[in-house]
Order: sequence, then structure tokens, then C-alpha cells
Amino acid sequence: MRQPAIFLPHGGGPWPFVDLGMDPEEVASLAGYLRGLPAGLPARPDAILVVTAHWEAPVPTVSTSAAPPMLYDYYGFPPKAYTLRWPAPGAPAVASRVRALLGAAGIRSDEDAVRGYDHGTFIPMMVAWPEADVPCVQLSLKAGLDPAAHLAIGRALSPLRDENVLILGSGLSYHNLRSFWDASATQDAEAFDTWLAG
Repeated sequence: MRQPAIFLPHGGGPWPFVDLGMDPEEVASLAGYLRGLPAGLPARPDAILVVTAHWEAPVPTVSTSAAPPMLYDYYGFPPKAYTLRWPAPGAPAVASRVRALLGAAGIRSDEDAVRGYDHGTFIPMMVAWPEADVPCVQLSLKAGLDPAAHLAIGRALSPLRDENVLILGSGLSYHNLRSFWDASATQDAEAFDTWLAG
């Protein structure tokens, strides 16, 4: 049995728990996709490794807390956005395994015992696993965002898939917040998605 590695969109900010004025059909579509994610897996994962687009560090850095707090890494939203909770346990043993696999591939890494779940993790996970009963570990991106470095990280971590760890990349393929609500940005976003899928 092999778990997949999935890139998923986590939506904007604290959606769908706070009304952001988004198209209701888009909100329903993304929420439906995330809710259906567990049923599409080959088995219930023992843990989830989330590579979150909202954490960059000089070297890939893994969260090691057994009980990660919340990290509200957004601003300007209604008060409700800062009361959301996803109290899933961490998975220190999986975090150690991540570092061991990276080290075996010659990739330097680090760990962070205090970082909480950021919204690239807790928002999609609140929809997909609302019971917060699957242990979760976060992994940062490497500063500089070099594609080759991240492909090497992915290759190094692929054995986790055979250890019943689900690997999720959480982000958006297009994330230009200055033009996020600008209809003229659609052409740029579609061109990038076409390139990405090619």
C-alpha cells in the first residue's frame, strides 16, 4: 500500500470558516474536494506531512512538537478567524524520520519544536480531517525556492509514502495577492497553470 503525494490548494486566508466575499460555487467546490480527500486514499494515513507554502527557512525545517499550537499567519480578517482550532497531535517520530531521509540524501535540515500549524496546514485540514485525529508534521520550503532543490527533497522523502504517511504540498499555483481579485489576472494565472501542467 502506497500513499500518494498530493498538491492541494488551501484557498485564501481563513475560508470557508469566514466569509471573504468569494464566489460561493468556488468555495463549495474546493471544500467538497477537500472533504472527499480522505475517502480517495488507499487507507487511513498514520500521519500527514504537510509541505506548507507559508513557511520558508534557510534549510528544510520540520516541526517536531507533539502538540503544535495554532499560528494565525494572516491579518485583517474578522475576529472569528483568530479563534479557529485544529488540535491534531504532532508526530515527532515522523519528524525524525523526515530528517533522517533528508540527511541520507545529503540534504541539510533543521527542526523547530515551537512552530504552530499555519493556515497552509490548518485550513485545509480542518475541512478534510475536522476531527483532528491524524498526527501531522509540517515541513518548510527552502528559502530561494529553487525547483531542483525541492525536487530533490521530494525524492528523498518518497519512502514515507510506503510507510503510510500522506505527503501534502499545500499552496496555490498562483498567489499574486495584489491582483487576486482583479479579473485581468486570470490570463496570467491560466497561462501559469498551463505551463505547470505541461
